[in-house]
Amino acid sequence: MEPFRFHLFVCTQQKPEGIPSCPASGSFAVLDALDREIQARGLDNDMQLTTCGCMGLCDEGPVMVVYPAGVWYRRVQPSDVPEIVGTHVGDGKPVDRLVWNDAPAMKAMSVEHREKFRAAMAAREKAGVLPDRLDQMIRGYMPSRCILTALELDIFTAVGDGANAEQIGTKIHANARAAGMLLNALVALGLLSKSGDDYKNTPESARFFVQGSKDNHRNGLLHTANIWHRWSTLTDAVRSGTRVPIDRDPDHKDDRDDNPAWTRNFITAMQRHAKDRAPLVVKALGTAGVRRILDLGGGSGAYSIAFAKAGPDVQCEILDIPEVVPLTAGYVRQAGVLAQVSLRAGDMLQDDFGSGYDIIMLNAICHMFSEEQNRDIFRRAHQALAPNGRLVVQDFILNPDKTGPLHAALFSLNMLVNTDVGASYSEVEYTHWMKAAGFTDVCRINLPGPSGLIVGLA
Repeated sequence: MEPFRFHLFVCTQQKPEGIPSCPASGSFAVLDALDREIQARGLDNDMQLTTCGCMGLCDEGPVMVVYPAGVWYRRVQPSDVPEIVGTHVGDGKPVDRLVWNDAPAMKAMSVEHREKFRAAMAAREKAGVLPDRLDQMIRGYMPSRCILTALELDIFTAVGDGANAEQIGTKIHANARAAGMLLNALVALGLLSKSGDDYKNTPESARFFVQGSKDNHRNGLLHTANIWHRWSTLTDAVRSGTRVPIDRDPDHKDDRDDNPAWTRNFITAMQRHAKDRAPLVVKALGTAGVRRILDLGGGSGAYSIAFAKAGPDVQCEILDIPEVVPLTAGYVRQAGVLAQVSLRAGDMLQDDFGSGYDIIMLNAICHMFSEEQNRDIFRRAHQALAPNGRLVVQDFILNPDKTGPLHAALFSLNMLVNTDVGASYSEVEYTHWMKAAGFTDVCRINLPGPSGLIVGLA
């Protein structure tokens, strides 16, 4: 049975550098070209485009197969895609110059590839070679550090419409030779292109990493660069049980209380994550019967802003530390909801919350605090809510044994190196704390992405 008129399979099996593979020959570019061509011709409902693993014909890649006829194409390039979609799909005639129909040769090549692969794996196993999966995880910091350094130096903005290493080095106040080495690595990572001695941004890097771009993420990603430095202290943090000072330039300040730039980058990063998730939270909770909301540690105000836009009668109050409130005010003003969103500078661990709220929100907050601190916040939130009001926790929620999901488990370590007592917590823990504070009907609401909601009724 074929639910679509045509089903296209494109090999995207990644392999170590130096080993023939379809991705090394450009299969991802072919995949992208196919997707764009199918959309442009309005064929989405007639065709299914699917990636697949190795077909054993790596030396002839990129390889793709078109069903239901089972036509194999080899050495496909993006420039071939319009002809394949137009002629094969449109007219029902395969593109003969790309068709590979020598079945005996194809089978022989595939069998030979399989036997070589099995022999290589057996030899590696016997020699005790570190598996590629482990090696890639261990070296995973290398590309990350290249990109973060490029963002710290604002290299992508310096590249502009094109420049050589010496020109870029001058703009970013860096050594030209060293800048050239970093630029070449960014080309290898697919974030820059190079022609002669000149470098240019790719469409992707120009969109997300260049100052002035509508979708520029650089400022928020600088917070990730700050986090990278903290992760270098993980060994000592595990030994001591809490975050430790960073052994760096004594003039460098990584404490947000002493560094306005750190706070600004942090709030920018939180806004980047929250602005897409806020509508999901509003949809999950609804605005029926909601008049007053207290947003604890509201940061950029993204969640209060989303509720204000969803319900014209909703009034939100954001409580955050004095260093953050002026930044929050800018986001609220830009969103045009000043009449519905008020700001209060304070400390949620000590200040009185007030009373009569329909919802109290803790979005990406509980992981910064200890169990005792969260229990106290929950208890005081219960007192501050109106009858049948809701406490809403959004966070990275661990499984009962705390070994997953992966993002939540890693984020717990992020809290270890960045806070005094923070961690990721499990649904079991949140539920127990809420019930101990007097909440009933505690439930979990799953959202798309790495975080979920725990909701309790006062």
